[in-house]
Amino acid sequence: MIIRGGSVVTARGVERVDIAIADGQITEVGMNVGADGGEIDASGLHVFPGGIDSHVHFNEPGRTEWEDIAHGSAALAAGGYTCFIDMPLNNLPVTTDVAAFDLKLEAMKRSSKVDFGLWGGLVPGNLDQLKGLDERGVMGFKAFMCPSGIDEFPACDTATLAEGMARIAELDSILLVHAEDPSRLNSPAGTTPRDFIWSRPADAELEAIAQAIEVARRTGCRLHVVHISTARGAELIHEAQQRGIDASGETCPHYLLYVEDDMERMGGFAKCAPPFRTALDREKLEWMLRDGRLPMVVSDHSPSTLALKQGDDFFKVWGGISGCQSTRQLLLANGDLEITAVTAVTATNIARRFGLGRKGDIAPGFDADLWIANLGDEDVVRREDLLYLNPFSAHEGQRIRGRTVKTLVGGGEPGSGRFIRPAARS
Repeated sequence: MIIRGGSVVTARGVERVDIAIADGQITEVGMNVGADGGEIDASGLHVFPGGIDSHVHFNEPGRTEWEDIAHGSAALAAGGYTCFIDMPLNNLPVTTDVAAFDLKLEAMKRSSKVDFGLWGGLVPGNLDQLKGLDERGVMGFKAFMCPSGIDEFPACDTATLAEGMARIAELDSILLVHAEDPSRLNSPAGTTPRDFIWSRPADAELEAIAQAIEVARRTGCRLHVVHISTARGAELIHEAQQRGIDASGETCPHYLLYVEDDMERMGGFAKCAPPFRTALDREKLEWMLRDGRLPMVVSDHSPSTLALKQGDDFFKVWGGISGCQSTRQLLLANGDLEITAVTAVTATNIARRFGLGRKGDIAPGFDADLWIANLGDEDVVRREDLLYLNPFSAHEGQRIRGRTVKTLVGGGEPGSGRFIRPAARS
């Protein structure tokens, strides 16, 4: 197959070239490429590396009334994504031992429309499972420094975190942390969204990030902080990198779009942890995306039924935002972000950090995972367009840019995703 005449977007720039594909891989990128096979006319369109969402919760097996792999992966493909890494919760059983991993892997092989990897979990009592999970091919491990909201996935105490990171370092793997210090979380003063925001202050995130960085320094464990909500949190990670600590972080579209008042306005659809922050945090996080200090944007797609997002007590509402279908299109609608930066933070940087060796770029030898999009098409997120099992989202009504013309996974239509093991990380 040859994709002709498109504007090919990589983290390095934009160039009008052809792409030749054979056996699921890119074989040549250049002008007037000649090869046998069919052709796709991409004139007037942009061709991106397929997106990689390293933070989704597809909840299968177990809580498939919230979301399942088939719907979640189809939604990703519709939004230009060709690969994801699924979190070890909120599925049941949680992915904290090899038996649970095997169950989840089989479910993924049956249902995923795009390529996938799996995170394992670090919880009190499962240190003896880490090696086996690593041998099974987990991308790395996830831990909570505060209660997760799921009883089956408890938070790590200080000793478990330290010993777990030491063992993960020996495995040459990586630990992802949900960074909120439980000692800095406040008891509920009421039942409103504002009470919820007050109960999870920015200081809780900053203290937990600082603690995790220190343990990473002592153990030599690679560290990644998920869904950073504060600008200072992102700065702490960048400062740690300057000191030679192998740390990284990510943010999510909702922290780039919304502020505290929006959580009150939007109600249960907007509940997430950490909560939305200040307008200054939002502005500074975007600056750090533009200058490269903050390298990743992921969805943290954490769906549920509509009933779980409603109720008078905001503390009892399920905390999670459905959004994996819209991430790239939301970022492209931001006129301050270059399309090359959008490519970097949704594909290239994620592939490099987590060892997705042949993904995240358009060059010979890379998987033919591609998103062909019409960037002249602007719209808004509409409920009727969402492919989630429970099709609603906090992002409804938000501006998006980039209509999907075609998503290719390994050079073909989305349909049968492959399990991806980690390769070299950077």
